[in-house]
Amino acid sequence: MLFPAPAGGGGHTAVELELTDAGLPTVLWTGYVDGAADLDGAVPLLPKGPGTPLLGEHAHGRYTRPHLRGHRVSPEGGGLATGLGWSTRFVVDRVDVETDRLQVAASDVAAGLKLLVELEGVPGGALRGRCSVTNTAPGWYVVEGLEVVLPVADDLTEALDFTGRHERERTPQRHPVTDGLWLRESRGGRPGLDSATMLVLGSPGFTTTRGQVLAAHVAWSGNSVLRLERSAATGTTLGGGELLQPGEVALGTGETYQSPWVYFAAAEDGLDGLAAVWHTYQRGLAAHPAQQPVTLNVWEAVYFDLKPDRLAGIADRAASVGVERFVLDDGWFRGRRDDTAGLGDWWVDPDVLPEGLTPLVEHVRGLGMEFGLWFEPEMVNPDSDLYREHPDWILATGDRVPLLHRNQLVLDLSRPEVTDFLFDRMHDLLSTYPIDYVKWDHNRDLLEAGTAGRGGAPAAREQTLAYYRLLDRLRAAHPHVAWESCASGGGRIDLGVLERVQRVWTSDMTDALARQQIQRWTVQLVAPEYLGAHISSPVSHTTWRTLSLDFRAATALFGAFGIEWDLTAATQDDLDRLAVWVRRYQRLRPLLHSGRVVRPESSDPTVLLHGVVSPSRDEALLAHVQLDESAHNRGVQVRVPGLDPEAAYALAWEGPVIPFEVSMAPALPEAGPTQGRLVTGRALEVRGFWMPRCRPETATLVHVTRSSVDSATGSR
Repeated sequence: MLFPAPAGGGGHTAVELELTDAGLPTVLWTGYVDGAADLDGAVPLLPKGPGTPLLGEHAHGRYTRPHLRGHRVSPEGGGLATGLGWSTRFVVDRVDVETDRLQVAASDVAAGLKLLVELEGVPGGALRGRCSVTNTAPGWYVVEGLEVVLPVADDLTEALDFTGRHERERTPQRHPVTDGLWLRESRGGRPGLDSATMLVLGSPGFTTTRGQVLAAHVAWSGNSVLRLERSAATGTTLGGGELLQPGEVALGTGETYQSPWVYFAAAEDGLDGLAAVWHTYQRGLAAHPAQQPVTLNVWEAVYFDLKPDRLAGIADRAASVGVERFVLDDGWFRGRRDDTAGLGDWWVDPDVLPEGLTPLVEHVRGLGMEFGLWFEPEMVNPDSDLYREHPDWILATGDRVPLLHRNQLVLDLSRPEVTDFLFDRMHDLLSTYPIDYVKWDHNRDLLEAGTAGRGGAPAAREQTLAYYRLLDRLRAAHPHVAWESCASGGGRIDLGVLERVQRVWTSDMTDALARQQIQRWTVQLVAPEYLGAHISSPVSHTTWRTLSLDFRAATALFGAFGIEWDLTAATQDDLDRLAVWVRRYQRLRPLLHSGRVVRPESSDPTVLLHGVVSPSRDEALLAHVQLDESAHNRGVQVRVPGLDPEAAYALAWEGPVIPFEVSMAPALPEAGPTQGRLVTGRALEVRGFWMPRCRPETATLVHVTRSSVDSATGSR
């Protein structure tokens, strides 16, 4: 049985299931199925090998990592019997199949457990799965892990995932698939700055534009695990789930643990095809932004120096260049003169803003801009009234206070009184002032994250669920507010949080040259309209590198475009040019935030190529980014996939170009890269257009538009 079955139209990710009397259904194969595949299975349902049970169990002769790991703890003879029920053998009770939904219910009477496995096809072509286990017997069942795992075709032998650090998130890394178990664990209570993000398996040498790929992503904003396994006796498997700390989930009789959704996506056209699956799904979410405003955030402009007149002056200049949203960042609340104090005391500080937020909010909104405000709800400084009054409200293992990071500790959101306090403070501010946008920050990992409610036992899971509940509660109370997820930059980016927010802060790195790689690889999961990308000051506050305005703006153009710069220090020429870039973003926003991301391969390692092709294939915007000096003068061919092969297209420069040549290389022709000649979509995909070597740290944009001239006859 192929699930979901092909239904015409586009392709999707599917599994081939074999129902047996011996136990849980077996998944024989996972991969991409064309929408026009033979419903009788003559082509896609060829024998695929032994496959993998929907839940891999030791009892069926599997010696690989079990998908469910746990044991019973039961009273016995005045003590506790532990380690029972550790090996399950589930028997199917029912199988329910709908068009895009499959449920398999099973039970193990001896172990005292029930199991529910769910698979769903989602818009865009991805497949997601989750498992639930219920304790049906007396005593406790301790869940150590429950993961969703699917088999992988044997020709997908190369793996890719990501690592990173603060100001350098999502650096790709590759390795061959070999025998053994390979795990990527996130233990910081959030996906983390070094997040694996996803685990991709592909055919040898797969690229952004070529190769078969299959990826797994855990849609969870807490601790998680991705797994890849192959043994000498079994095929390759791929999956993931929540990483549970010792004793974190102990089920009493009748209680259920439900894993997060694990998403699987397959494509036959490389990493760009995979990204398109994720992006299409996100664009169908209820929380997806209808339009991403031009945003100015004042953090790098003023830091903690919040003088009302200075803020008003920045707002004036922001409005003059076309900014649509003004965001007041850290430092506005009580006692917050630097990052050592004040977190948790969410009242406007009269020492900083004597008349409250009202004058600034009214000034900003009077200029026609939305007003946004920064919070870090989950954190507290020891030097705060909140901590002095409630030192027991932090996550800790017993009486020991965890090590500080950024001078702060983490509040225990699993305690209702803590989330009620945070809701009341944020609700009061959002009700008192016409606030349109909240930047929600999270500037440290969870260390020794135990809860006093259970004697210091681990609480990362409950913390994550409580974060979701608090955010959902605030969203329901203030449906007009847009929300941004920030976590020391890009430390909390996953499909779990993307279901709830309209924007993420991609990275605290605002240097445009460094941002090129960060944005290139964050877009592998996240649609570009979510990715906060700001024009920083001429001299970067993170690298101290000096970069041109045009390069900084062209880098920000392909994300959720914004500004992080003290505009009162900008020259009039800077402001005039900035206004042109703002208008360019506003004009191209429909294309940039609806089209398919393309990342053509470059023959020159110092050149990055990327762009967006519209859903109608009527236009595209391509960027040629010269990162550094090339080792040669050959230039590069820029191939544009995804256009209509039979249509004719005109190519023109978009925005400023540097017309003069570099040494031994020709100048860019004024009429565009094809010098005004029309080119077919097929020619652009196969041959592309040529770009000469350019000056380092420059981005040259090319706008491709469908012509009314017929490509075959030359007639209109």
